[in-house]
Amino acid sequence: MGELEISIKKEIRIGKIQKAILGTVAAAGLLSVALVLPNALQVLKLFGVDKKMSRSQRNSINYSRQKLVREGLLEYKDGFLKLTANGKKVLDKAEAQNYKIIIPRRWDKKWRVIIFDIKEERKSLRNKVRNTLISIGFMCLQKSVWIYPYDCEDLINLIKADFKVGKDVLYMIVDRVENDKKIKEFFGLLS
Repeated sequence: MGELEISIKKEIRIGKIQKAILGTVAAAGLLSVALVLPNALQVLKLFGVDKKMSRSQRNSINYSRQKLVREGLLEYKDGFLKLTANGKKVLDKAEAQNYKIIIPRRWDKKWRVIIFDIKEERKSLRNKVRNTLISIGFMCLQKSVWIYPYDCEDLINLIKADFKVGKDVLYMIVDRVENDKKIKEFFGLLS
């Protein structure tokens, strides 16, 4: 393996570790520094890192945690780690990039419509859902009505689970939409 491949692999691993630490701290709100290591490990299992860590893996987690503090994404407060506002923005951006849809060669001529009704008290969550749909490539039909031409049910289920909005989001598969020329144009589906 070449030097470039090795450095890229290391950057990706460190990035995953940092994301796991940010996600762990975000989920807990405030998290004791002593707890970051075991909780991050459970998240890292998803990335293939075994619970029986080597010294270098432990050092990678500690290095990542310290780097996140230096960059102002996490802060120490009375022996606890707390996610900063800047850290939340970075985590939200990283989460949005995780949502990807594989676009098939041929469109099945069905529309996927997402409708959500998230109350005003949860405005920041509503904006997060909206921004995620925009980053994926959905088109807004009306305030809380979004459309996409390809199968995205698994992705929407993931968003529902991630943002805990299962009851507030409705996924529909629609055969026809009135005056869909602009929609087809938006997605490059005019034939």
